[in-house]
Amino acid sequence: MWDFPSDAGLTAFARELYERGGVVAAVCHGPAALVGLTLSDGTPLVAGRRVAAFTDAEENAVGLTEVVPFLLQSRLEELGARHSGAADWQPHVVTDGRLVTGQNPASSAGVAEAVVDVLKN
Repeated sequence: MWDFPSDAGLTAFARELYERGGVVAAVCHGPAALVGLTLSDGTPLVAGRRVAAFTDAEENAVGLTEVVPFLLQSRLEELGARHSGAADWQPHVVTDGRLVTGQNPASSAGVAEAVVDVLKN
């Protein structure tokens, strides 16, 4: 949450990977790396795409809304993402083309399976 959004090396790697046809995937707070990820044309990778990430409700439930630098769900939505979520702590995986995201740690196995499915196709 603190360093992923502004890590130039990470965002450059992920942009190049995605633009070369690779899969970008993240789980829980990992989609914070997508906050600073813009494509070569300057648009956010998440703009108009369906995503999942740790929800504002889950952040509130763990009492960290005033600790984290931003609420991940809200920030992704501000960037044009179409965020969806399940009930707190339930697995939820969203695949939008070559972007695979999961809501929380319970979503980890599902994200891995979804990445394998995308790679097979």
